[in-house]
This record gives sequence, C-alpha cells and structure tokens, in this order.
Amino acid sequence: MFSRGAFNSFKQAAQGASKRFTTQAGAGKSSTYNALMGISAATAVGSGASLYYLNKNSAHANMEADGLHPADHPFPQKTLFGTFDHASIRRGFQVFKEVCSACHSLDLIYWRNLVDVAYTEEEAREMAAEFQYVDGPNDIGEMFERPGKLTDPIPRPYPNEEAARAANAGALPPDLSLITKARHGGVDYIYSLLTGYCDPPAGVEVREGLNYNPYFPGGAIAMAQNIFDGVVEYEDGTPNTASQITKDVVTFLNWAAEPELDERKKIGVKALLLLSTLTLISLWIKRNRWQSMKTRKIVFNSPKNWQNTPSRKN
Repeated sequence: MFSRGAFNSFKQAAQGASKRFTTQAGAGKSSTYNALMGISAATAVGSGASLYYLNKNSAHANMEADGLHPADHPFPQKTLFGTFDHASIRRGFQVFKEVCSACHSLDLIYWRNLVDVAYTEEEAREMAAEFQYVDGPNDIGEMFERPGKLTDPIPRPYPNEEAARAANAGALPPDLSLITKARHGGVDYIYSLLTGYCDPPAGVEVREGLNYNPYFPGGAIAMAQNIFDGVVEYEDGTPNTASQITKDVVTFLNWAAEPELDERKKIGVKALLLLSTLTLISLWIKRNRWQSMKTRKIVFNSPKNWQNTPSRKN
C-alpha cells in the first residue's frame, strides 16, 4: 500500500497540473475575448467615422438636385457660449434695408424689436417715421396714412403675393423672418448661397431669367446676385467687401429668426452653474451624511446564558 507521504506527493502533483491546465485555458479564453472585443470596438469606430464622413462629404447621383453642402463658417453665435455680434446686426439691417427689402419681406420683425439690440429708441423711431402706414378708420370712416411708429412691422415691398409674383417673373420672394431656421444648413447655407453665384459649368444650361448657383437645389435660382463689393457704405467705417456684407446680413437674419438666443444662452449658463452646485452639495451629503448608515455593521450579541435560559411554558 502507498505510504502517507507518497499519497500527499501525488495529490500535490495532481493539484499543480490542474492549476496549470486551468491557467492555460483561462489565458486562452481571455486572449480570445480580448481579440473579439478589440475587433468589435474597431468595427464600431470605423463605422461611425465612415457615416460621419459620408454625411459631411456625401456624393450621389442626385447631388445637383439637392445643391452643394455648404461649408462651415465661423459665426460666433454658433459656438456653445457664443453670442451675437450686435454691431454686425446693425450693419446687417442696413444691408437688408438698402438691398434685400426691395423684394423680401420681414413680417415677424417690428421696429420696437430693434431697440437696445442694434439701435437706440430714438433712432428706431426716426427710421419708422420715414415710412407711411395705412391706418384708420378716422372719425368719418375713412382710412388715412400716418408716419410709422415703433409698434409697426417692417414694411413689405409688395402689397400682396400676386404683386410680388408679377414683379419677379412668377417667382415669389420668401419672407426672411425665419429663413435661417427654414433652410437646411442655417446661416452656413444662406452665406454660401449669397456668395456662391458663378458661371454654369460646361454642359449645364440655365434657361433665360434664371441664374446658376450650385448651392441652390437644382442649380438655377430666380434671384440674381445682389451683393458686390461696395454695394453699401457702412457708417462705422467697416470694409464693405462682399464677404463682409454677406456676413453682416446673415447675422441679422439669424438674429431675426432667433432674437432670444443671447438670453437663452445666459439662462443656460446660470442653469449649469446651479445644477453643478446642487450636484456637488448632493455628493457631499451622500458621502458625509449617508456613508455611516450605508457602511454600518449590525452585530447580534447573544445572551451569555443562552443555553441555560429556561423555555417559556405554554
């Protein structure tokens, strides 16, 4: 029969072999698992990067019908904490009044909206008074004209839609109050559209009365190019290049569509500060007030004479 020492040696050898086998199998499984996880992560990252690239640089057979994708322009109000350049809003309204208002309306903006944004109250009153508005009826039931007031909207270039179409060869100039929110690409699209006029490429024909612009869906737009170097003279001495003029009018149109943007971002910053403070207070309370309760140890101390305690009689 085997001695006790031989039996213990055999037992230790068997246990060592079992551990080595388990370690090797575990290492094999671990390496396989890590390889699969790495392949999965690489596939996910590659798919995401490909989708992002295709979204930013999409090329398809119907690209001309959809228009070119506009480039990203550094407007300050597009950043997380950026606000409007109010000097640019003032210049942009000048461009709208001298260039754009000949065809386009701005129905949702009133003269009072410009006060303390781009103009003083007195300046806004003077600009409103330059226009005549139909009001009434008066005491004898007749309509009359009066100078504009702060409560009046920016005047329309045409009295109705039919007059607008008749003056523009059947095309209806859109209202610009919400144009930066109504077009995909926002301010980038409007800027690219206004600066993107060029001659049509070889093989592309544009019918009479239309103008070629690759950023406009279909490539043919009824609106002619209206912004050139020196088309307006800025009162503050800002260079009146075509790109600067376009940037200013686009900034103004962005403000017209989102006049609450500055205030909304201020409220957002206050909300972030408040929520961050409350979060820190909550973490401090949890660690210093609730930690003792969550980590407490409950111990039951049995009586010393537990075995000798007489049982209760029924």
